[in-house]
Amino acid sequence: MNKPKIGISIGDINGVGLEVVLKTLSNSEIVNLCIPVIYGSAKVISYHKNIVNIDFQFSSTNSSEKLNFHKINIINCWQENVNITLGKPTEQSGQYAFRSLETAVFDLKNNKIDALVTAPINKEAMKMAAFPFPGHTEYITSTLGVRESLMFMINDGLRIGLATNHIPLRDVAQTITKEQVIDKLRIMEECLKMDFGIERPVIGVLGLNPHASDNGVMGDEEENIIRPAIVECKKRGMMVMGPFAADGFFGSQQYRKFDAIMAMYHDQGLIPFKALTFGSGVNYTAGLPVVRTSPDHGTGYDIVGKNLANPDSFRHALFTAIEIAKNRSNYHEMHANQLVKKDKPKYNEKDDEALPEDDDRINV
Repeated sequence: MNKPKIGISIGDINGVGLEVVLKTLSNSEIVNLCIPVIYGSAKVISYHKNIVNIDFQFSSTNSSEKLNFHKINIINCWQENVNITLGKPTEQSGQYAFRSLETAVFDLKNNKIDALVTAPINKEAMKMAAFPFPGHTEYITSTLGVRESLMFMINDGLRIGLATNHIPLRDVAQTITKEQVIDKLRIMEECLKMDFGIERPVIGVLGLNPHASDNGVMGDEEENIIRPAIVECKKRGMMVMGPFAADGFFGSQQYRKFDAIMAMYHDQGLIPFKALTFGSGVNYTAGLPVVRTSPDHGTGYDIVGKNLANPDSFRHALFTAIEIAKNRSNYHEMHANQLVKKDKPKYNEKDDEALPEDDDRINV
């Protein structure tokens, strides 16, 4: 794990994905930190290299068994010529984004690479290509045979997970269950411990309704689903609090007191996350036996081909993948021969907002 092998799927060939990938990899120090492996086509990559006017050496191969540990590697997932139509979703752009992703995930699943960073895809193009999933997260989770994963937006000072992912807003309330919230919180806690080295993570949970329902005035999901899930997690020794009204929680900067936050639906979590961190945020899929990150932006059709795309978020995604791959390896090594498991602190049902007395980080 001195130099982890980091796979990179190229995303939509008509978008800014390859632009931010190439700008990130143009830093010669990258190959000292990891072994980059781009899944795509040398021809397509050369086309985008000319747009950003970047020139660096890479090693082209057809197999992850033949990597150059001192250069940027390109695994050719196809040989045929491809029509590139910058700024537009097409069936071809969806097909080749899928082929890149499929090949990369196959190698990830078979331990040929240590982590995967995915460049952005376009949902319309993927639909044209008959991609049967809402996004990367759902595809990777299904392909790896994992029952549940967590879409986890992370930044140095802010981490927000989602109880539900890419579903219509009208379906959110009927999708959320007590068991689902518990599963997502369990994944979040394990991830914070294993991948981020936080020994006793403190997690805040948002309500679903305005003002967290005001004690049932505006909906009953807080009292019937979310709060019981929090109580059950506390019984298991987890440090979980809430449900909090989302607007006041972020407006008062209360979020700063928590190691991570669980939002109930996509925009509830991603709007504050992107408002506070845009350009430096990372989308991480927690709960998988592998490491996968991506930038927090889309295909950028409006600026593609103009050499204007900011690579900061992709750079953060790459560095985060390297760091988590190393943290996870160290964690497994440290816990491989663990003989004694300490009991978790018991939860007092009389006060479902209580925290252990020796933890003074939260005062709400």
